This record gives sequence, structure tokens and C-alpha cells, in this order.
Amino acid sequence: MKKTTTDDTTTRESAAPGDRPAVKGLGAVGWLRWFWRTLTAMRTALVLLFLLALASVPGSLFPQRGVEPGAVTRYFQSNPGTAEWLDRLWMFDVFQAPWFAAIYLLLFVSLIGCILPRTRVYLRELRREPPAAPRHLNRLPHHAAFEGTAPTDRLVAALRRRRFRVVTGPGWIGAEKGYLREAGNLLFHTALVGILLALGIGALYGYRGNVLIVEGNGFANTVAAYDRYIPGSQVSAESLEPFSFQLDDFKVDYQIAGDRPGQVLDYTARLSVHDSPAAAERDYTLKVNHPLDVNGTLTYLIDHGYAPTFTVTDGAGQVAFEGPVACLPQNSRTFASECTIKVPDAKPDQLGLAIRFLPTATEMQDGSWDSTFPAAINPVVQVTAFAGDLGLRSGVPQSVYLFDQERLKKMKRLVMMSEPVELGKSLDLPGGHGKITFTGVKEWAALQIAHDPGRLPALVAAVAAVLGVLLSLMIRRRRLWVRVRDDGTGQVIEVGGLTRTESGDGGFADEFADIVKALKESTAPEEPERSTEPAGRKGAPG
Repeated sequence: MKKTTTDDTTTRESAAPGDRPAVKGLGAVGWLRWFWRTLTAMRTALVLLFLLALASVPGSLFPQRGVEPGAVTRYFQSNPGTAEWLDRLWMFDVFQAPWFAAIYLLLFVSLIGCILPRTRVYLRELRREPPAAPRHLNRLPHHAAFEGTAPTDRLVAALRRRRFRVVTGPGWIGAEKGYLREAGNLLFHTALVGILLALGIGALYGYRGNVLIVEGNGFANTVAAYDRYIPGSQVSAESLEPFSFQLDDFKVDYQIAGDRPGQVLDYTARLSVHDSPAAAERDYTLKVNHPLDVNGTLTYLIDHGYAPTFTVTDGAGQVAFEGPVACLPQNSRTFASECTIKVPDAKPDQLGLAIRFLPTATEMQDGSWDSTFPAAINPVVQVTAFAGDLGLRSGVPQSVYLFDQERLKKMKRLVMMSEPVELGKSLDLPGGHGKITFTGVKEWAALQIAHDPGRLPALVAAVAAVLGVLLSLMIRRRRLWVRVRDDGTGQVIEVGGLTRTESGDGGFADEFADIVKALKESTAPEEPERSTEPAGRKGAPG
């Protein structure tokens, strides 16, 4: 059904619902505009900031390869199935995960999209004068009126003493203050961008690496010396600071008595440091949260463990292995640890020795042995020995801490887990394969060496963010108007004010009362200046 109305110039046609043309979609440009407006909305920035904090939580719940590679290895040993799935989700490398980078970059773009237009608006606000006074001040949230007589400039001076921006008109005064509130908001969001940029600078031009060092051994800051090395994309081997050090001694103090025996009280690593190849040696005591700093490259203490020393003599009577072996703790409370010794040069067969180290060995009620205290008070080892091809020449990389279980199945087991071997004692291997002697106990320290040029900018940005939050929370944007009118009996000064905050007046009522009091005092008549001359000396003598 159509109805047509015609006049001299226009013909309008109203169609039935079924005859109306279809509404066109947004199109590619429209969707891009919608996406940009959504992404740059302040609400989106807050959601992304929350998601970034939420995405960082797994980095605290699960050990990270860049910080605790040994803990990651132990997690894989105790939970192989779960660890495999977590690794697929980047749970052991959270801060290098693609999904973390996506949140990071979206937040970066969102913040910039928020800051730029708000900065333009804020700059226009700074140039704009306070608005003219409303006609009816008694309709404002805060209102007062009093009688008084004073020139306008005295009222203006009273407001300016309170750091108000003031504008005057015929019979009225407008004043406003609190512009730093929005400056605080902009400073906070700009500081967040600064933090993100600092993280990006650190990722591009920084590097970090982990190394495990046994007492008595040293480290030189070269790529080949790291157990794990993660450089930034703009870092080369020549970028590394050329320092070196030796771990002279490592000591852990434990609580012996009390409610929590075995609780760690302190870690101390004593280093001999050369800041450069030509620099003199200096001593340094490395502690937790007190890193070694060499020209901005920091060395942190992140883990520790035991490294028992052994001498392995093969069947021909030759020493096939001698030295310390780093053991990984299997129990963080008692430091019962496990390690392996691979002896490819032994004769007549290659030897594989699985070691269980107990720092304070105690026989349990079921006849087994375990450690009951983390300090090396009664150290013993238990040995499981294998003979055969270790597969070290196959070209397939192997862990220095673990045996390939499939490879062990092909080897001949010489000794089941032995009885405890005390310090200084030996265990003979059957079949003429030699013996293993437990010769001593050392400790190892896991260190992280990190160079992050974005560390100081991140600190400055964080301080600026805190300052921005304080400004935005403590400062209120408020406006004040004064009208001077004559009601026929005298001059009446009317004052009105309001705040431009969303959550109440923020204590403006008390400030408004103080302002009204100051304006009243400015209307009080000035006392005439009194003469300091004696009464009898007025004028000149005749």
C-alpha cells in the first residue's frame, strides 16, 4: 500500500515496511573506525591493563626458564604430562608468549590513542577562561550570601591568593582551579606508555643469561660461558660487558632450633671480581637482592644446591672422571638431590652413574634412607650404576642432569641403588668395571646476569605514574562565582560553587566555607592609618 503526496516542488512517498530499502552495512572503513574508537576508549585501556596484570600471574605461579631453569626441569620430572601442555601454552616463558605480546602491544596503542586527543582537549582548557557566572547562584550545590561593601578588585585578590584563575564581568566574578587533576591523569597514562617503552628498550638492547657455578670455578661474561643466554634483537657478542669473577665460597645459614628448623636465614656468595681484563681484582659479597653491578650489568643470586665430588676409576685402573657434579634438589625442604655422572672414556665399557645425594642422611623406619635437614651434616650418596653405550657420539643432545631412559634400557645395570656411601668411602663396581669414590662436598650457585638499559627509564616512569595517581586523587576541579548586587537596602555579595568530580564534592564544602569567610573579611572596611607623632608636635612651629 503506497501513499503519494505531491506539491509544487517535492514528491514524498511512504512505503510499507516490506517495500523499504535494506540498510547498508558499516563497510570496511566503518568497521575500522568502530575498532579504532573502541580500542582507544579509556574503558578499553583499563580492561587491557587488567588483562596485562592477569596475564602476568602465571609468571609467578610457574617457574620461568629465564629465571629458574633448574626449577623448570624439576617440574618436568615430577609432572611430565602436565608440564608438556603448560609448555605448549608458554606457561614457562610467559613474558615471551605471543598472547602476552599481543596484550602488551594493544595496550600500547590504546594508551596512545587515549592520550593524544585528551591532551589536545586539556591544552584548550588551559587557554580557556573560566565561564561567566550563572544568573541564579542559589541553584548551585554550594551557595552563600552576605552583606558587605568592597571594590571588585579586593574580591579578585582574595580569590587569587587561593590560586584561582579569575575572570570578571559586569557585576560578577568567575574563578576556577584544579587543572592539575587532568594533568595527573595524563601523566599517569603517559607514564604507562613510558613503562611499556622501557620494557621494549630492554627487550631490544638488553640481554640476560643463567649460569651454574660450583665453588672454586669462575665465569667470564661471554656467550659461550652461559648455560642459557637470551639476547635482545639488537645485541651482539661484542655488546657484553667484559667482566669476570670466581665463586670462592658459597654459604647458606639455616635455622637449627625453634619452630621451623631448616628454614634458610641467609645466603652468602663470596666472589673475586675483575671489572675488565685489565682491572685489578676486587672482592664482593653477593646476596639476595644485592646484585653485583658492573657498569649496569647486574648479577643476581637465584638458586643453589650441592655438588658432591667423586673420583671414578675404570676397570683398567685409570682415573676416568674426577671432580664435582651438580645435583638438582628433589626436596626443597631437606635438599635430597639427584645427579648423573657420564663416563664415556671408561674401560672396558662406558659407565653411567645415577647419584642420590643426602646432605643429612637418616635411616627411616622402613629401612630406606632419606635426608632430614638441608645442611650437609652427615652427607652420603647412593649409587645406581650402568654399563654400555651412552649414545654421546650419536649427535643427539643430552641433558647433563638426566639420563635418557630409553638408552638406559639398552645398558647393563651393574648396581641397584646401593647402600649409603659415606664421605671418603668407595663403592666397587662388579664385573671389573672399577669403582667410584665419594671424595667431598661443594655447593653450587645459580646466577642470572642481566643487562637492561630500560631499567632506569622504567623506574622514572613508575615514579611519574605514582605522582600522576596522587594528583588525580588529591586535586579536585572546582568552580566559583561571585555576584555583587544591590537589593535596595545595601550591597549583597552572593557566592556559588560546584565541583567537577563524579564522586561527591571531595570536601569542597569546608573549602567553600573558608572561601566565603575570606571574602567576608575582604569586604571589611580598612582601618585608617594611625599617626605615630606626639599630639603636641603636629604641624610646623609658628
